[in-house]
Amino acid sequence: MRIIYLDIDSLRPDHMSCYGYSRKTTPNIDKLASSGMIFNSCYTASSPCVPSRASFMSGRFGINHGALTHWGPGGEFQYPEGDGHSEGIPFFTRHLRGAGYKTITFSTFGDRHHAWWYFAGWNEVHTHSLKEGNENADEVNASVIPWLKQHGKDDNYFLHIQYWDPHAFYTYPIEYMEQFKDEPVKPYPDETAIASQQHHSFPRSAAFLHWGNKYPATMPGQIANRSDFKHLIDGYDGGVSYMDKYVGELLDTLREMGIEDEVCFIISADHGESMGEQGIYVEHPSATEAVHHIPLIIKVPGVTQPGQVVDGFVYNVDVIATITDLVGLKIPSGWDGKSFLPALKGEHWHGREYLVMDHALYVCQRAVRDEKWYFIRTYHPGLYLHFDEVILYDIVNDSNQTINVASDYPDVVKEMDHRLSTWLHEQARRPDYKVDPMQKVLETGPWKYLKAEDWLRRLEQAGCHEAADTIKRKYQREALQPAYDG
Repeated sequence: MRIIYLDIDSLRPDHMSCYGYSRKTTPNIDKLASSGMIFNSCYTASSPCVPSRASFMSGRFGINHGALTHWGPGGEFQYPEGDGHSEGIPFFTRHLRGAGYKTITFSTFGDRHHAWWYFAGWNEVHTHSLKEGNENADEVNASVIPWLKQHGKDDNYFLHIQYWDPHAFYTYPIEYMEQFKDEPVKPYPDETAIASQQHHSFPRSAAFLHWGNKYPATMPGQIANRSDFKHLIDGYDGGVSYMDKYVGELLDTLREMGIEDEVCFIISADHGESMGEQGIYVEHPSATEAVHHIPLIIKVPGVTQPGQVVDGFVYNVDVIATITDLVGLKIPSGWDGKSFLPALKGEHWHGREYLVMDHALYVCQRAVRDEKWYFIRTYHPGLYLHFDEVILYDIVNDSNQTINVASDYPDVVKEMDHRLSTWLHEQARRPDYKVDPMQKVLETGPWKYLKAEDWLRRLEQAGCHEAADTIKRKYQREALQPAYDG
């Protein structure tokens, strides 16, 4: 079996035309979706980039693989056998090679995030540039297409291709943004919501969209109104469209080789992207719906039924388990993923009853999601002080997650909190369990790309003295001494 896995950074499913988006952003992916299966409810167990791809490589939740943030305490990838390799908890890539599959990656992810464990187990690693994830899709394909022409007709390979274009900053040719200039954007956030967001003073908020003063023409300088919001969405959708063009180039190459209908395609993402939800724009800093909901499209010739849509909940680690099951391998006992191969075959199948997810890079949060409710417990808000300690959203009636109804539904809060506690106990009982990496992050705080004192200076320079004073009062003992002297 020839398997191609398209790993697309920061891709929201609701910005893909195959998921019903009004703009024609993904015509080439749409072709694959129409001949395969679309999963409506796939979620990354841990966000953002490093935790998610550590789950991809390990088949485990972040609490078990250890890399729950990008580096430092709580970001150390845990491998239970030390210097050796575990049979019970193997790397996904090594496990596939055990079935005779050649594993190949075209990705600069490990280089970008110093995630050296990412390079383990592949037959071939192609970093194809030194841009550390800032390369465009054409630069990726410049390495991928020659490989396909030389090796695409081989049998039994797993080819992983990573595209970064939907991740800010958007550096593609500007005409891909301009194609949407006459097309409207989704109604939320409206002018009233954007006006109410102007008092926010956290990173990637409406008034503080950028960390610095440099940004491309594909992005606005702030979100002061709907026109700015449209500028931002046009820029994001332009990145999605540019990426899709090069998916089309892949398909054209396979068609010219005569093997287009013989390749298994899996299309997904590491995480989504906030676009106004919780007042956050063009960022993935929390355990929210916008960040954790990811696309999943699977086409397996002779297995999947064309045009099918699946609604059951699945994790990204379930995708890894399903690929393993698909190629006839046993799912390792130490993995957290569960196969949904019966769903691909059109057999009776139920998704997970609920999901538990977490984030520890910019904030420390864990979330529980079921069909109606989205529950978030905030252990440390980082610079996002507007996050309540306990949050409950009615995701059915409030899909943009604008109103915290925790105080109105104490029984639901209790049930969701119980689910979270149960899940934590289940992980702690595992024989390979070491320590919850969330606790390691909490010891030092979620201060990676931005520290409290750095943002405090930015606020002072912008004249936001009240917001700066709030951060001082909140973190003067934890993060502001002696680095900030007023």
